[in-house]
Formats: sequence, structure tokens, C-alpha cells
Amino acid sequence: MRPLSVSLTPLLPSFMRNKLFRYLSISRDAESFRDIHAAVESDIEFKGSRLWILIFAIVLASVGLNTNSTAVIIGAMLISPLMGPINGVGYSIATYDFPLLRRSLKHLSFAVAASLVTSTLYFAISPVSSAYSELLARTSPTIYDVLIALFGGLAGTVSITTKLKGNVVPGVAIATALMPPLCTAGYGLATGQFGFFFGAFYLFTINAVFIGLSTVIFSQFMRFPIRSDIAEAQKTRINRWITAVMIVTLVPSIYFGFVLVKKERFIENADRFVRSVQVFRGEYLLRNDIDADKRRITLIYAGRSLTDESKSILRKRAEEFGLADAAISFEQGISFADITGDLSEKEKVQAQLRKLSLTIQESGKIRDSLQRRAFFGRTLLRELRTVFPPVEACLFAEPYRFSAEDADNPRKLAYVVVSLSSDLGTQDREKMKALLRTRLGNDTLRVVFEQGSELLPDNRDKNR
Repeated sequence: MRPLSVSLTPLLPSFMRNKLFRYLSISRDAESFRDIHAAVESDIEFKGSRLWILIFAIVLASVGLNTNSTAVIIGAMLISPLMGPINGVGYSIATYDFPLLRRSLKHLSFAVAASLVTSTLYFAISPVSSAYSELLARTSPTIYDVLIALFGGLAGTVSITTKLKGNVVPGVAIATALMPPLCTAGYGLATGQFGFFFGAFYLFTINAVFIGLSTVIFSQFMRFPIRSDIAEAQKTRINRWITAVMIVTLVPSIYFGFVLVKKERFIENADRFVRSVQVFRGEYLLRNDIDADKRRITLIYAGRSLTDESKSILRKRAEEFGLADAAISFEQGISFADITGDLSEKEKVQAQLRKLSLTIQESGKIRDSLQRRAFFGRTLLRELRTVFPPVEACLFAEPYRFSAEDADNPRKLAYVVVSLSSDLGTQDREKMKALLRTRLGNDTLRVVFEQGSELLPDNRDKNR
């Protein structure tokens, strides 16, 4: 397989071509083929300490899913050794090393079985059986998971085959998330919810197949030497099998991705519609329920019961928001008697008091949300100590930064100050930063480390 940049050569002058090749080339960073083969071989084994690490990571991920703790799940993904045999499968297919392929498949199957057995046993004895968001997120894979697995696998393969290891492998472990789907599948088996099992195991299959495929693609791109004598017809047959497996894995994810897009569009349109009918003919919308799976919207109004004419008008208004096929149902929240056709003064006062009560309740919810945000540092402290025991204190703040150029539009920042009882080392600090940025969904998060009352040296370089 020729590099993609070859197709650009007729379009570029020679000096630009050479400069571009120097920037894109990874040959100067590549390990020798012998070292790469040895590294792949050593990473596929699951016995002894590696097996115990796998089991501990499974239990840790299961606890994280059970308690809905993102930080614990990320910690389990960081220590999980599952990528080794998957890379071994891809590498052995690319180099036609059939003994290595059999060993990789054997160890991968054993690792999957061990993960399912351990997670099933954990969830079978766990007193908490609720399916929180972290569990539910692993039951509906889509085409986006394919892209994550493919490009994450490419990044991981580049890391394995070059000298620039860095934090690529931990990052790929977090992005592709091999461990949580297996634990979610174990939850499905333990609770008898086979929809969870099949959805989660399909997500793991997507990750495994496309990480392996990325290894095949990159290994051929790097022209790894073929390690067995093989006829051209057998090569063709193997390539057909790879294509068939890829298509069988890919097609359902495209369908699920299409369904996901339809659901997201329905929810977006429904939210816009609901905002437009908060107050309708003097009646106040108490609550609404949007069910994207059934394409149903339930509106609960306070005041007098809606007439058939009012309901018809609301349904027609929904059509303006692309909800012509949505089922819209109505319920009565607070009902006011209407005997004469006009509300009495007493009833009007009661209605106003109820509306004021609802406003106070909403204000209370906002206040409670702000208080929870103010104490978010305590949540981060608990989660970080699970993975990094030297953490002894944590501060979380979201200040506004005002600039002289545009003081009317401040920029909201996020800071986490971590106090350590002992130095973690550069690698663990980088892992913690990656964990916190993933946990908070903020790539610009500033993380400051301190030990005792002194800032650690790297804060001056990286956090300003």
C-alpha cells in the first residue's frame, strides 16, 4: 500500500514535496520490525500478573458503572490491558503470521470470557441494580463509535510502532473504552436484561474489529514483512473475510446512527415547540415529557381544562416545528372550577398564588444546582482519591476572566487545584489532567498541583 502523499507529487514543486514528506514521514521515529514484533507478542499474553490486572480493572469498571462515577471508569480503562490481543490480531493478519493470530484470538477470547464472568458475578451480588447513565451510554452503539475505534486504533498503532510512546496508549484506552461495554454486558447477564447484553457486546465488537482493522491498515502502510509463505489466492480469501466482517459490523451501526440522529432532531424540535407554548391562552405549562423513542410529547397544563379547539390549535402549531407525525397528549395538572365561564376574584388570586409557588420552586431548583456546583470540588476529591491516593485536597472554581479589549464579554474559565501529600510524577499528573478534562468536558481546564504550601514546578510551564 503506497502512502497517500504520493498522489500529491505531480501537483507540488520538488522542494515543497520534500518538505511535506519530512513533516509527514514517521520512518525516523519507527522501531525496528523485530522490536515491534516482540512488543506485540509480549502484549497478547493473559496470565499471571496481567490476568490479575485485567480482573482488578473489570471490578473497578463495574464499581464505576454501578455508582455512576466517570472518574472510576476512566481509571479502570487506564489500567486495562485489553488492547494487547486486539492489536495482535490486526498485526498477525497484516503480516500473515497465523501462529500469532491463533494465539491472539485465544488470549482475546479468554480475556473477554474472564471479563464477562467477573462483571456478571459482581453485578449478581451488588445490592445496587439501577441502570445509571454510564451504563445506558454503552447499550446503543452508532457509526460514531466506529469512527472513534478506527482513529483511536490508528493512534494506538502509531504509538506501538514508534519510539514516541507518551500518553497515546492511555488516551486510546479512554477514547475507545473497551472495558465498560464488557462490564455492561455482564450487568445485562446478571440482571436478565439481554437487550443491555447484546447492545453492550456489540459496542465492544465494534471497538475490537475496527481497532484491529486500523492495525491491519497501518501495518500494511508501513510494509511490515510477511512472516509466512502464502499463495495469492489465500491472500484474496483473507481480504474477503476481513471485508465481510467489517461490513457485518458496520451496517447495524449506520442504522443505529441514523436512528440516533432522528431522535436528536425530534428532541431539538420538541424542545423548541414546548418553549413556544409555555403559556397558552392564559394557561401555564406545568411540566412536559418528551419520549423520542415513541415520538410522543405530553403537555401538562395548570388552569382550566383545554378545550378540543385548543388542543387542535396546539397540534397544528407542532406541525410548524416539524412534528407532524408526533403524538401529542394533554394532561390536567392544577384544575380551576369554571362554573360561570369567568373566574371569580378568589380563583384568580389562587391561580396567581399557584403560579408564584411554581416560580419559587423553579428558583429553588436553580439555587440547589448552584450549591451543588459550589461543592463540586468535594465530588472530584472523592473520585480522584480512588485512582490517585496521594491526593489530599481539591479545589474547583469557575471564575470569569475580563480583558481590557472586551470587558463586556468575559470568558468563563475552569480551575482545579490539587494538593498532594507526595509528588505523583509527570506521567501520573498528565493522566490526572486527561481524566479531569474528560470528566468536566473542558479541554481548556487549568490544573494546578501543589505539595504542602508550594506549587510544583510544572505549573509555571503548563498552567498559565
